[in-house]
Amino acid sequence: MEKKLLGNTKLETAPIIFGGNVFGWTANEKESFELMDQFLDMGFNMIDSADVYSRWAKGNSGGESESIIGKYMKARGNRHKLTIATKVGSSMQQGGDKNISKTHILKAVEDSLRRLQTDHIDLYFTHWDDDKTPVEETLEAYQKLIDQGKVRYIGASNLSPERLKASLEASKTEGLPKYEVFQPEYSLMVRDKFEGDIQEICKKNNLGVTSYFSLASGFLTGKYDNLEGIKGTEREQFLKEYFNDRGKKVLKALKDISDHHNISQAGIALRWIIQRPGVTAPIASTTKPDHFKSFKEAISFELTSEEMTMLNNASS
Repeated sequence: MEKKLLGNTKLETAPIIFGGNVFGWTANEKESFELMDQFLDMGFNMIDSADVYSRWAKGNSGGESESIIGKYMKARGNRHKLTIATKVGSSMQQGGDKNISKTHILKAVEDSLRRLQTDHIDLYFTHWDDDKTPVEETLEAYQKLIDQGKVRYIGASNLSPERLKASLEASKTEGLPKYEVFQPEYSLMVRDKFEGDIQEICKKNNLGVTSYFSLASGFLTGKYDNLEGIKGTEREQFLKEYFNDRGKKVLKALKDISDHHNISQAGIALRWIIQRPGVTAPIASTTKPDHFKSFKEAISFELTSEEMTMLNNASS
């Protein structure tokens, strides 16, 4: 399978990255092992996690995703086959304060390394900005971790254009590590968090881009027909804003193209991201092995310019 370099790093990723947020949440340990086995067997190689995943599940406190990945790599002896990305900065408590201070990062990385049962993290992301820590302080923490060999490269997620530019400028002027990858929310339903200023900054600085919520929390699969069907479920908070005229147009365009190619709507939605300017690879999750079908579909065909226009117009 063809791999892509992430920005200016030496890290390579297959065209789709597995979202490890499901490990320990909607997939238990045994299921997670099976999913990772199949993912690797298909030729994919990169898993994205965070220190707070999967705090949402009842009885969890955060770190469960990293722990499962760590147990998996130890059991299979395959750390060398995987590119592991994880994140720091979110709170282990829902609604808690974000923290990207040097003190917090240096402590949090040790916890992540212990859970992952590895001596290094390939790509370490600033998960969320706390909007108060000087960008230089955050980058100084990463410098120490890179010097110690605990982190290979760094990335940023969910930063404002202003803070991302300030961070990149500090890297140049202060000789500090540079964010090499940016991770925005990006899908047919959410385009403004990447397109525009962030996209231009990434292009100008040759940043790799790995998009999350690529299937809009499952909305783009076409599985959820209406809001009533998900009332009272955990999906409601993620999908409720999509059941509008724009959402209907997007789903119709996906279905039309899906029917024409006999390919799933999820495969079409992922392929759209793969073909968008500036994107290195979308992140996608699944909890069932048969859902990997959409991964295979997305990398095995190409949308025509007319089909891309149809999707662009429906989602604009």
